[in-house]
Amino acid sequence: MNHYPNVFQYPSGVLHEKGFEMKGRWRETYFGNPSPVVLELGCGKGEYTVGLGRLFPGKNFIGVDIKGARMWSGAKQALEEQLSNVAFLRTRIELLPHFFAPGEVSEIWITFPDPQMKKTNKRMTSACFLRMYGELLSGGGVIHLKTDSPFMYAYTREIIRVNRLPVLVDTEDLYRSRPANEILSIRTYYEQQWLSRGMNIKYLRFVCEPREEYLEPDFVPEPDPYRSFGREQRPRSE
Repeated sequence: MNHYPNVFQYPSGVLHEKGFEMKGRWRETYFGNPSPVVLELGCGKGEYTVGLGRLFPGKNFIGVDIKGARMWSGAKQALEEQLSNVAFLRTRIELLPHFFAPGEVSEIWITFPDPQMKKTNKRMTSACFLRMYGELLSGGGVIHLKTDSPFMYAYTREIIRVNRLPVLVDTEDLYRSRPANEILSIRTYYEQQWLSRGMNIKYLRFVCEPREEYLEPDFVPEPDPYRSFGREQRPRSE
């Protein structure tokens, strides 16, 4: 991927020493248009990033992940389809402020993240991450969460409630409760696997506001009865 023009990957040492030259200038420098910038965090194979790019040529989409072997698939597909509004950034999520200026992002998609049931600060909707997202998002910026995890869904609902964030959509069974929607019907490889096991897909859309502090809820959801696709289901007593 070092030769892919739609992929950006910077060693952390170079990033901290020299910075990222397109920070605050993604639209004019890379995309060449004034359209909104939308991020998909933990993009994996990039199916959602590519799918959104197809549906919305009037927006710019950047898939973010640390694992290049996964990202390669989406980056290659975007090049083959000549999707000039799609790019990929290989980095850790917590380093996003090094790549994007405050208010540079209009929306964030979080698709099927690891629920991190034992590590609160690593959950992608934890207080520390919401504070970071709030800085990067423009006024009224929206976060979309799609998850198979009852734990992640319950935790995110509670942190939204505690911080009194505006909720736009909340459903624990996306494909039964919502009418046909092209955006929500894009399905990643892993989503197909969860659906094949008869699991419900949960979806939250909410506004993330810039704040000096976000509060963590005093609440621990019941652990999921499984850990990852392909493993045996485990009892809740674990």
